[in-house]
Order: sequence, then structure tokens, then C-alpha cells
Amino acid sequence: MSDIVVTDQGPIRVVRMYRPEKKNALTLAMYEAMAAAIEGADRDAGVRCVLIAGAPGAFCAGNDLADFLAAASRGGALGGPILRFLYALAKSDKPLIAAVGGVAVGVGTTMLLHCDHVVAADDAKFSTPFVSLGLVPEAASSLIAPRLMGHARAFSLLVMGKALTAEEAKVSGIVNTVVPAAEVDSQALAAAKEMAALPPEAVLASRRLMRGSPDEIVARIDAEAEEFKRRLASPEAQAAFVAFLSCRR
Repeated sequence: MSDIVVTDQGPIRVVRMYRPEKKNALTLAMYEAMAAAIEGADRDAGVRCVLIAGAPGAFCAGNDLADFLAAASRGGALGGPILRFLYALAKSDKPLIAAVGGVAVGVGTTMLLHCDHVVAADDAKFSTPFVSLGLVPEAASSLIAPRLMGHARAFSLLVMGKALTAEEAKVSGIVNTVVPAAEVDSQALAAAKEMAALPPEAVLASRRLMRGSPDEIVARIDAEAEEFKRRLASPEAQAAFVAFLSCRR
């Protein structure tokens, strides 16, 4: 089975990360496949919304570390496939829904800031350990999170690295609904069906008014990527990665 499974259930495109042995940690190939699925949904009039989900027990553990470090060694830490995926989220004209169970680490959390409706399991946990690794937030989270959550909560999540429970994420505005773990997919699909049943042109117009131009979001994605690249090459980040990898052995 592919690490990204894309299926169309009537007007709903389901994009499922399926790498359960790695808790859906994202490789560059997975980023490419997810970006293509979202971009393709925008071009397909038959698709009314996109549902992003994970394998049972985990939503996304962030970047695959081996893949990420290999890309970083070639100077492409947040380039190519990753940026394509982040741009696809920012520019999507189709509503984005997420079904989150288990862990949502790093980009597993920041991608949710681009979603219009998030259903989380009651055991879900959200964390962004960027700064602890000597890095900076990505996916325009440094712009979107303070607007969504307020500066204090966003600082706690993005800079201090304080994890959120599902209920805390709901209070913070990241999550719409918290349900038992066994119901995450079914409840997210029900929300997607409800959304897909609405007049599509009215949904598109309303969503564009609410979200505004994606240019500001894309510009922040680019600014974060440049700073991320600089930070990754810093002695501070290199020391943090050495410490992190030694703890995993």
C-alpha cells in the first residue's frame, strides 16, 4: 500500500497518510503526493471538499527525520516538496477537513491551521517542538496561530513547545469537535458530507471572504522557510539535533 492513499468518495476527496509503523512521519514523496491530491481537487469540479486523515492511532508524527536530514544536507530543508504541500494548503479553494487521532507533531499540527474543520479524538495530542530543536515554526504558523489562538497561547505552543490535549486545542480554536477515538473518521466524513451538500459557489465565495488573499500566507511560508534554513545550519540547531538523536538510540 502507498504511504499516501487518495480516494474520492463522491464529492469528497480523502487524502490518508498511511505509514503506521512510523506514525505517518512524512517523507518528501508523501509531501509530493499530498500536494498533488489537493491541487488536483482544486481542478476537479466534482470534488467539493478534501478530508485529510491518518492511519489508525496516529495523525502525523511530523517529518521523517532521516528523509528530512538528508534533504537538509543538500540545502533543501524546507524546499521543493514540502513547500509545494504548504502552498497547496494555503491556496486551496476547496474546504479542508481533518480527522486527527493520536499524535499530531510539528507539521502534523501546523497543517491544521489551514483547515476549515478539524475533528479530533479525545486522546489526540498536539505539539510543535521546533524551537527545542533550534528551529522556527513553519507552514505560516507564526502568522496564523497568534491570530487564531491569541499571542499567549500561540507562544506557549510554538515557542515553549507546550503540548495541547484535544480539549485544549478545541478551546484554542484549532479543533472544532472532540469525539471518541473510534468515531474520528466517521464524524469527520459526516462533516465533509454536510459541507459537500452546501451550494459550492456560495461556499467558495464565503471561504474566500473569510480567508482573504493567500498571498500573505504564502509570503510568511517563504519567510519562515528562509529562517528555518538559516537556523538549521546554526551551531545551536546542530547541537540540539545531536542531543535529540543520541536520546533516540
